[in-house]
Amino acid sequence: MKAILKAINYLVTAILLITLLLTLYLVISSKTSGENMNLFGYQIKTVLSGSMEPDIETGSIIFINVDADADKKQFEAGDVITFITEENVLVTHRIIDVKNRGEQFITKGDANDAADLEPVRMENVIGKYTGVMIPYVGYVMNFATSKEGVALLLIVPGVFFIIRAFVIVWQVAQHVGRTKEQVDKSNIT
Repeated sequence: MKAILKAINYLVTAILLITLLLTLYLVISSKTSGENMNLFGYQIKTVLSGSMEPDIETGSIIFINVDADADKKQFEAGDVITFITEENVLVTHRIIDVKNRGEQFITKGDANDAADLEPVRMENVIGKYTGVMIPYVGYVMNFATSKEGVALLLIVPGVFFIIRAFVIVWQVAQHVGRTKEQVDKSNIT
C-alpha cells in the first residue's frame, strides 16, 4: 500500500511539474514573441470562430507555414491562408479567387455564405494552413495565457510544491527526532 501511495505521489508531482513548466514556457514564449510562437518556420494559431467548420473546428489549434519565402510563394484558389485584416484581426480563410497577379486574394470562410468584404493584400498574409489541426487545444492555450489561466496553472502548482516541500521537511524532522530518541534510549540502557 505504501508503494502505491508513493507512486501516486511521484505521479502527481510529475504532472504538476510538467504543467508548471509547460505553462511557463507557453506564457513566456507567447508574451516575448508578441503571441507569434514560431517553431521551424511554423506558427501555432488558435481558432476562435466557426467560419472554417467543419474543416477547422472552433477551439482547435492549427499550424501555419510562415516560411521566410512566403511573400514569394504563389497562393492559388483553394489554399487556406492566415492573414491580418485592416482592423488588425487575425483570420484564417480559404482563397476563392486570385487578383492582380497574386497581389490580392478574395477569401471566404467555408461555413460563411458570402466572400469576405475586403480583398486580402499579399503583405497581410502571415502564412498558409498546413492541414494540421488539433481539436480543443486552443481552448486550453487561450485559458493558459489569460490572467486566470496563469494564476491557476502557475500559482496553484507552485503553492502545491511549497506545501509539499514543507510536508517533506516536517516528515524528515519527525524521522530525525524519532531516530535521535531511539539512539538516546539505546545509550541509556
